[in-house]
Amino acid sequence: MKDLPAEARDLDGHPVTPGLPMAMLAEVTHRCPLACPYCSNPVELTRAAAEMPPEDWARIFREAAALGVLQVHVSGGEPGARRDLAQIVASARAAGLYVNLITSGIGITRARLEELDQAGVDHVQLSLQGIRPDMADRISGHPGSWGKKMAFAGWVAEIGFPLTINAVVHRQNMERLPDMIDLAETLGARRIEVATVQFHGWADLNRAALMPTREQAGFARRVVNDARIRLRGRMVIDYVPADHHAIHPKACMGGWGSTGLNVAPDGTVLPCHAAASIPWMRFENARERSLGDIWRLSNSFNAFRGTAWMPEPCRSCERKTVDFGGCRCQAMALAGDARATDPVCSRSPLHAQVVARAEEDAAAVETGFTYRRMKKGG
Repeated sequence: MKDLPAEARDLDGHPVTPGLPMAMLAEVTHRCPLACPYCSNPVELTRAAAEMPPEDWARIFREAAALGVLQVHVSGGEPGARRDLAQIVASARAAGLYVNLITSGIGITRARLEELDQAGVDHVQLSLQGIRPDMADRISGHPGSWGKKMAFAGWVAEIGFPLTINAVVHRQNMERLPDMIDLAETLGARRIEVATVQFHGWADLNRAALMPTREQAGFARRVVNDARIRLRGRMVIDYVPADHHAIHPKACMGGWGSTGLNVAPDGTVLPCHAAASIPWMRFENARERSLGDIWRLSNSFNAFRGTAWMPEPCRSCERKTVDFGGCRCQAMALAGDARATDPVCSRSPLHAQVVARAEEDAAAVETGFTYRRMKKGG
């Protein structure tokens, strides 16, 4: 394999200064009992045979802590699909990391949750696909998922984990957002993450079924604003808006390669969960390079660091250190160029086309979901 460069430079050769990452997403598996049509995992899922053993994860966690990472989000797929999950969690805790378990709640028994408590899980983040059994089961593609999730949430409360509810909203369920927030409050959640579906991976295959209307996006924004006032001091509400109906793009990952990194089940290290959708970009693997070298010196992490790489109008924009040019993966998907201004930005020359397509998708007659499935043998 080629050596890493001696110093950090962006795509155009400008020197960049890597900061320190605060968080790492550890995708320990792509296996999952659910089949959510908006799943952020890549369409080509990593097979079980390619998953790293716990010994590799333990080393990576130590390297992450040495690099400056404070918390690790143990996710998937469904991390509970790993029989050695408690061992993986224990190694993260031994490295001094705060451990957040991101789970569907499916397939983890109370006894196993208690084992994970003993192993060192500090916090649990539970996904919801709806607030009624029929909707939850339909979106997840898993009959009986609602009852299993509610039982799991009860065990979380009994054991005493802090709880975050992750509610992905889209055209099919956005009008029930007030009920989702009420449910999170009833379950004793300290935080709810209201995330409008992002159209990468599986979600991009389901645009016509999931794209919210402009009216729905406005409704969700008002609901979140009202709930933040009502629940101030009791529950934090994080909100990822419907950026296809926005004026400004989101500051993806707080800026490329600035605050976090993802490690895929096979050890591939990514600046964000969708970065592999940029076809010309090559990514280093933590089984072959130290995490510190990858973070500081790899071309993939340095490519879009800072602001010197930006094209116009981003380079002259007063918001360039606010939204950092938007999402690079979205620029790739919508403009065919990862270096372009994110087309959801109103200043992009492609913005009108993006808005028109979003309106068309939102008005489309749904023909059913393309569910996330891993082929047999995976």
